[in-house]
Amino acid sequence: MKTIKYLIILMGLFFTTEVLSQNNNNEMITFENPVTVAAPNGYSHVVKVDLGNAYMLVLSGQVAFDEKGVLIGKDNFAKQTEQVFQNIKNIIETAGGTMDNLVKLGFFVTDISQLQQLRSVRDTFINTEQPPASTLVEVKGLVHKDLLIEIEATAIVPKG
Repeated sequence: MKTIKYLIILMGLFFTTEVLSQNNNNEMITFENPVTVAAPNGYSHVVKVDLGNAYMLVLSGQVAFDEKGVLIGKDNFAKQTEQVFQNIKNIIETAGGTMDNLVKLGFFVTDISQLQQLRSVRDTFINTEQPPASTLVEVKGLVHKDLLIEIEATAIVPKG
């Protein structure tokens, strides 16, 4: 009996994965690139998943490029962090949400000693009473040698 239960659970996971996969032509998932951030090369800035009464926004890692692709804050961790959060805010607002809709942040930094600056800037953008879940990882480098921080984000935006 346990084997049948586990098989049913695994089949459910398989079918759920199939429904949510990138190859699905279902209108439940859209891949978007708002004009408020620099045009990406080979990826989407945000995947929007229709959950019924809300949208889940899964944002690609955002870096300190403005909407024209110009690096903001070379050698300035705080300025880069501000630009990254501004990009996240722009994407979420384009989808009809606010920064209060953030549920998860993933931070990639090249220098962990900048943590206090990161927190100071972050706290001007997020709901500090109910902060999103987060992960912080120090990395050797990012996609461009002058980048100091990259942030991934997930938000749940209620409809209407």
